[in-house]
Amino acid sequence: MAGNSSRRGAVRRTKKGATVGSGGVRRRALEGKGPTPKATDRPGHKAFAGKAGSEGGGAKGAGTRGTGAGRAKGRRDGSRPGSDQVAGRNSVLEALQEDVPATQLTVMQRLDMDERVREILRLAGARSLPIAEASRTDLDRLTDHAVHQGVALTIPAYEYADVDELLDIARDAFEPPLLVALDGITDPRNLGAILRSAGAFGAHGVILPERRSAGMTASVYKVAAGAASRVRVAQVTNLNRALASLKQQGVFVLGLDAGGDVTTRDLELGTEPAVLVVGAEGKGLSRLARETSDQVVSIPMGEATESLNASVATAIALYEIAGVRQAKGRA
Repeated sequence: MAGNSSRRGAVRRTKKGATVGSGGVRRRALEGKGPTPKATDRPGHKAFAGKAGSEGGGAKGAGTRGTGAGRAKGRRDGSRPGSDQVAGRNSVLEALQEDVPATQLTVMQRLDMDERVREILRLAGARSLPIAEASRTDLDRLTDHAVHQGVALTIPAYEYADVDELLDIARDAFEPPLLVALDGITDPRNLGAILRSAGAFGAHGVILPERRSAGMTASVYKVAAGAASRVRVAQVTNLNRALASLKQQGVFVLGLDAGGDVTTRDLELGTEPAVLVVGAEGKGLSRLARETSDQVVSIPMGEATESLNASVATAIALYEIAGVRQAKGRA
């Protein structure tokens, strides 16, 4: 019957014989789905997430990688996949022992247990951390293919301090402020090592610019270990403006550079309120940072050595300043 020809499975007579119809499925498929929606209206497009964040704060999630909202929360450092995951048994164990802020522990399914894993699970349980299981493939993706050894710890977005808070830390300790400002340090391993040195030699905080700088990610926590929790980090929009503001508050700006006016061993300003500005390895201090500095300080080295790694140079300079301050305290 002609009236039933659009019914799925209806038999149609053709020159080649009887065939089974599609019930109009093929015809409807050829009609198309209409015009392509705007990028901001397509949930799978990155522009959609930006629209959601601007219209209702929807980008502020739980601080995990599970959703696009979580990835966007508070991240001002251009974080990449895996940047909120501390991966590896030793690193996760150390982070939990140092009470690093965390939101979830992820464990690989059918994981071989050892003493480290047992202690990780015990510490996570003591902190009432959610514990999730994942396949190796999912854990590889979660950690951006880092060497995770079957465990990963999710950390929340870092809450940066204000520069004034760093000064308050020194004031509460009845000590002259000693800060470290990083001018173009983009390697998170350098930042992590600098935090360890800052914690070891009595610095009251570290200052980072928002742009062209490493931020506080899981990679930094892994290198810095417990120092990332003990040493506060401030983030500023304009580093040179922040340095100028510190100068107005009586803090001396000491630029660390190979072509310094004075060596760390002859640094008389080490006992005064000071901020040590460290430039990127190879490039050194930027022009504006050098011009803002009250004094440019160098580390005495042998002629055969061209330069030091930024974190190593920072450690040496902080060690020298700490020595000068201790000597004054004994006098």
